[in-house]
Amino acid sequence: MISNAHKAKVEYGDFQTPPELAEMVCRKLIELEVNPKFIIEPTCGVGNFIEAAANSFPSASQIIGVEINQSYLTEFRAKYQQDERCEVKHGDFFDFDWTSLINQFNQRVLVLGNFPWVTNSQQGTIGSENLPKKTNFQKHAGLDALTGKSNFDISEWMLIKAIHWLQNRDATLAMLCKTSVARKLLNYIHSNKLNLASCATYKIDAKKYFDANVDACLLFCQFDSSSQNYFCDVFSSLETSECHRIGYQNNLLIKDIDSFNKLSNLYAVKSGTKWRSGVKHDCSNVMEFRKIDNLFVNGFGEAVELEETYLFPLFKGSDVAQNRINATNRYILVTQRFIGESTESIRHIAPKTGRYLEDNAQYLDNRKSKIYQQNPRFSVFGVGDYSFKPWKIAICGLYKKLEFRFIGEIASKPVIFDDTVYFLSFENEGVARKTFELLNSPAAISFYSSMVFWDEKRPIKSSILNCLNLALLADLEYLTADARR
Repeated sequence: MISNAHKAKVEYGDFQTPPELAEMVCRKLIELEVNPKFIIEPTCGVGNFIEAAANSFPSASQIIGVEINQSYLTEFRAKYQQDERCEVKHGDFFDFDWTSLINQFNQRVLVLGNFPWVTNSQQGTIGSENLPKKTNFQKHAGLDALTGKSNFDISEWMLIKAIHWLQNRDATLAMLCKTSVARKLLNYIHSNKLNLASCATYKIDAKKYFDANVDACLLFCQFDSSSQNYFCDVFSSLETSECHRIGYQNNLLIKDIDSFNKLSNLYAVKSGTKWRSGVKHDCSNVMEFRKIDNLFVNGFGEAVELEETYLFPLFKGSDVAQNRINATNRYILVTQRFIGESTESIRHIAPKTGRYLEDNAQYLDNRKSKIYQQNPRFSVFGVGDYSFKPWKIAICGLYKKLEFRFIGEIASKPVIFDDTVYFLSFENEGVARKTFELLNSPAAISFYSSMVFWDEKRPIKSSILNCLNLALLADLEYLTADARR
């Protein structure tokens, strides 16, 4: 059970920035010629950033911190009462009147600090109320709004608020955050056509400073009244001067603009290729099995007798990534051939399967995702005619490598994937093998590599896979081969 002290620490993102790192950040800002008149630390904690800013920016006329923990404020006021420039206010970020505070300043403003590195789902798990009001601020549509994509980092929401404060101002934002959050912020600025003069990230050692196994950075943004420069220079540390640039091409965020431009002719808004994701069912104990002799053993360890009508060999993402694709004892129950298909006929076509589903209905009926509501009982998602074609090319979205697999049927049945896998499917083996060769060509690998952000939880996405013009690549490969002959 989580202790009250630890719960409070997680709930309020109470992981203080070490003084050493706060000082390094301020030195970098000086190097970048940031010279603020006013400095704001919106979640100042014990005040390490305020102390570093006070020492680093002597020309700043006012340094304001806001903090929800009253004991930190008392401690800070006792320590800094001699510096008249420094002021701390008691306030909750989500209720504080930030607009009124920012509007007091009409000269160079620096918003500095480190927002909590916690997601809204983690807050919900510990019963926290330290959350913004629930809105679909990322503007996800359809299933994305109902499933995992609606989860977000609290710092993302807070950073979005901060950039709105700083629009049409001579202002700078310097915040420690997850690298993935920094990119999401750039995406938000681009999507909403907000002003941005320049942007950069500087990687920090999150394990060293916060004992956190995440990719993190200093996010540096400068704002003015007119610029819309939607790119970001990415530095591997606070000390290095070498960088690569990420930015937008065709409304898609590219990891390495220079590398992408060399192969940009292979990009297609509508490539004609449609990568699919595997089956989503949210009930593995009921829907997935190990085949032992002639029995199927479910996730509860129960041996059950089922017709093989609705059972198909299953490859998980780890199987695809680790090339375990020649055989499997895993099977999955696929109750539909297409989304929305009635499942009433199962009990007539396969009585044992029908009884099994009824016996386990309590688990299937209690699946939490809203996608199962108002759909036939025992529904699954991620199925269509493509699921049942004999030949497939697959790749796992979670693993940090571009390795495609060529997969045929097992025991005369098409292979089904879990929803961490993306795949193309084919009726014709020859077409499938030619496509497989193209996807593993140096040009295709280089093209995809320029677009994939490997630090993300799911670095390989269908939106990236779908934008390669395979028809053009095939023509280029043919011309290259012909030239060699």
